[in-house]
Amino acid sequence: MSMNQTEQRRLWISLFLPFAAGYFLSYLFRTANAVIGPVLARELALGDNALGLLTSTYFLAFGAAQLPLGMLLDRFGPRRVEAGLLLLAAAGAAVFALSDTLAGLASGRALIGLGVSACLMASFKAFSQWFPPERQASLTGWIMASGGLGALAASKPLELALGFASWREIALGLAATTLLVAALLWFLVPDKAGEEKQAGGFAAQMAGVRSIFASRHFWRYAPMGFFFTGGFMAVQGLWASRWMSVLEGLESTGIAYRLTLISGAMLAGFLFMGFFATRLVHRGIALDKLYLGAMLLALACFALISAQPTLAGGLLWPVLGACFSLSNISYSLVAQAFPPALSGRANTALNLLVFAGAFGLQWGIGILVDNLQAAGWAGDAAFRAAFFSLLGGQLLALLWLFLGGRRA
Repeated sequence: MSMNQTEQRRLWISLFLPFAAGYFLSYLFRTANAVIGPVLARELALGDNALGLLTSTYFLAFGAAQLPLGMLLDRFGPRRVEAGLLLLAAAGAAVFALSDTLAGLASGRALIGLGVSACLMASFKAFSQWFPPERQASLTGWIMASGGLGALAASKPLELALGFASWREIALGLAATTLLVAALLWFLVPDKAGEEKQAGGFAAQMAGVRSIFASRHFWRYAPMGFFFTGGFMAVQGLWASRWMSVLEGLESTGIAYRLTLISGAMLAGFLFMGFFATRLVHRGIALDKLYLGAMLLALACFALISAQPTLAGGLLWPVLGACFSLSNISYSLVAQAFPPALSGRANTALNLLVFAGAFGLQWGIGILVDNLQAAGWAGDAAFRAAFFSLLGGQLLALLWLFLGGRRA
């Protein structure tokens, strides 16, 4: 597939930028509770268990949508699916803004999670339709960079915004912005003719899903998605800020600054993928080796953070964020084993495991911390035990990945 510069510029404006705006919002919604969560806890007297449940309902709804989402993307195309779902996200932000109870706030978060569930996967699907295979890794890096900007906006800028507006007003503003992005997607993004016919009916779609879940290649990476990518999302979205407060004694300003560094490092990693992933492939550097190296470094950083919270935490947390950005290479590594017609379902199948991990681990950390404290543990010891439990799961996932490579 060859395109002249005019066609590439047109696609960049009409296709890439609307999807990038959607993923920016998705990541902003995902990580905003790291800053807003303590405010909610004070206003509504929420414990760690309730705060973990509230924040993780986003991940539960997001993950539950992934399998049907893959079939919808392959059948109806990314423009229609993402634009429609973003209307639910806007409604969820409004519900969240207007709620005074845990049930209302959790319902709003769940609607937001469902509404933005297509933002990344729809982008991947659109790129597979319009761009050649050798550009996919770099495009993945660029779209993830827009998410990194969303995470950055949900750190220090969000804390500053809370000095001028209430969290309710901010949520309503995000609802209006989400409606605008949905309109941009609906009216600007082109459709790829003939894609819907290739997807087949429901029986064919389900057969494709079964073939993915029967694949040994898929299950080699699934535990990594659960414990590494999902685990980092669980920690970054809520527990990193609580850890910094309880274990490192940082105040809200210092925590917001640290979260900004983490998001900045993530953004740097995504930009690295955008600029250099295609060049690395052309030079014979295998992406699976880059992925494995990044995950080994992530494991080492998280182990040091868990064992010695005050030891170079200002450096180790951003390195962990940069490693997380490279964990998204796994989507390309999984999808390359399946034909293009299955690309939407292959990516959403992995995303299901990622968000199952994000939900289960985020809520689970809160439950474990609350129960240990109820049993008489000090707060710092309870959080350290929860982080070491996550670290153990990551170590097992990495061993599984390594052993799967040896068998292959």
